[in-house]
Amino acid sequence: MTHPSLPTTESAVTAIRAVAAEYRLAMTVTDDIGADQTSRRTSAALFTVVDPDGSLPHEAFVELGGSPAVSVRIFPEDDAKITVDGVEFHDVPRDRVPAFLRSVYGGLAFVKGRFFPPGYWLSVPLPGDETYRESVGGPALTPWLSGRVRA
Repeated sequence: MTHPSLPTTESAVTAIRAVAAEYRLAMTVTDDIGADQTSRRTSAALFTVVDPDGSLPHEAFVELGGSPAVSVRIFPEDDAKITVDGVEFHDVPRDRVPAFLRSVYGGLAFVKGRFFPPGYWLSVPLPGDETYRESVGGPALTPWLSGRVRA
């Protein structure tokens, strides 16, 4: 399945703004630009702006208001880390971030629990039979997660 291309961090932020507007959510964005500023370039020398290949890395951290608490860190390497009520989804392709957020805010995300081994998992289904699933850490669920539990 072909997904719409989000070739830059800025295009991904623009797509997230559209989702925030669609669901009437407040949004804040923090941009980190330059090799010495982005989180995955910790080995870059101080005041080093470009990568060895001459590119200018751009990373953004987006926080969305409302419930659940959601943040998105968009990395220059075409992926993102999305945190939903404390549950971290690593390595989500940048192109899939808008669909992921629509699934969460559209009520499609759900929590499943198991007695043995004990634990809860947050599942976020996307169009095209793609589902992201992560373990919910800790013994207690947040009120939002509790409201999404399926038997």
